[in-house]
Amino acid sequence: MYGRDSSDTRQLELGGLADEAELQHFFEQAPDYFIAVNGEPATPTEAREELQGDLPAGWSCSRLYWLGYRDAAGQLVAVVNIAADLLAAGAWHIGLLLVHTRLHGSGLARRLHTELEAWALGKGAQWLRLTVVVGNAKAERFWPKLGYVQVRTREGITMGRQVNTVSIQVKALAGGRIDEYLERVERDRPGTP
Repeated sequence: MYGRDSSDTRQLELGGLADEAELQHFFEQAPDYFIAVNGEPATPTEAREELQGDLPAGWSCSRLYWLGYRDAAGQLVAVVNIAADLLAAGAWHIGLLLVHTRLHGSGLARRLHTELEAWALGKGAQWLRLTVVVGNAKAERFWPKLGYVQVRTREGITMGRQVNTVSIQVKALAGGRIDEYLERVERDRPGTP
């Protein structure tokens, strides 16, 4: 899948061996993110594990996407992982939206999200869902500005070397409502085990 956005980046699907090596290098250039989320920099096999990763037991989705974004010079400047119809039809989960450190504050993440939202909506998304590690201050500030609302928190989530509390956040699309989402996705209702 290829496309262009207003910031002159090119979108493509990731997944091959060459993509794995490039993604690994990209991850290694983002130690702050991995330390905030996993308590350690990207492991030497981080990209392989991410590209070949499975969903948690009992979870399903209709398709997993790994999208890469290149600048005009062909350099990977952002990556997105998104699962279509995760836990319920119409619920799309953003597992990762990571922009190269040198472009933090440039507005690229916001622009990519706007395009991602429109793309997902065009493919049937009614809600976008994501989790934010409590204590990852940049993420805690960023996502609510884009319209995400916390529906619950979960404690004791092991990620890498650390155990996190996460904020589960949802954004309703195209007239959808959060209460409709919670009717469909029981596990995200406050107080549900």
